[in-house]
Amino acid sequence: MTNAPITNAPITDALASIPLTRIDGSPDSLANHAGKVLLVVNVASKCGLTPQYEGLEKLYNAKKDEGLEVLGFPANDFGAQEPGTPDEIVEFCKVNYGVTFPLFAKADVTGPAQQPLYAALTAAQPSKQGPAEEFRERLRGYGMTPTSDPDVLWNFEKFLVGRDGSVVGRFAPGVAPDDAALVGAIEAELAK
Repeated sequence: MTNAPITNAPITDALASIPLTRIDGSPDSLANHAGKVLLVVNVASKCGLTPQYEGLEKLYNAKKDEGLEVLGFPANDFGAQEPGTPDEIVEFCKVNYGVTFPLFAKADVTGPAQQPLYAALTAAQPSKQGPAEEFRERLRGYGMTPTSDPDVLWNFEKFLVGRDGSVVGRFAPGVAPDDAALVGAIEAELAK
C-alpha cells in the first residue's frame, strides 16, 4: 500500500457551512456534525465495491458511540452505478446491508457539476492512501480512462475528517472499511 502525505488540511467555516441535503430531502451541513470524526464516502449500489456497505455499517456501529459518523453520498459518476431514486437507494441499503448511517442526496463527486463538498475535500486532500494505481490499471484493463488526482477515482473513496474539522486522510476505493490503516487513522482521531 502506498501512502500519500497527510496534510491535515482544515475544514474552514465556509466548508462547514456548505449546504448539504439528506437523502430524505432534509437540509444538513458538516457544521451539524461538529466535534465528530467523519468518514465521508461516495457510494453506489451497482458497483463491484458495493459490499463495502456492510463493512461501513459494521465500522459505524462499532465506533459511533466513540464519536464516528459515516456519511454516505450516493453518486452516479462512475459507470452509472447509482441509477436509483432516493427511495430505491434507501431501500437497497437497508434491505441488503442494514445501513443506518446517514445517506445524502445523490450528487456528482467529479466533473463540472461536482458538489461543493467534494470540491473542498479533494482540494484539502489531493492525494489518497492505498492501491490507487493498481485500481487505475484495472480500470484501464476494462478499457476505461481513470481520473487523476485530485479527482475522486471511483466509488467508495473515503475522506477522514477529524474532530477539529481537519481533513486528515483520504483512502482509495479499494481500501476496505476494516483495513488496518483506515481503522488506525479513525481510532487515532477518535482518541483526540
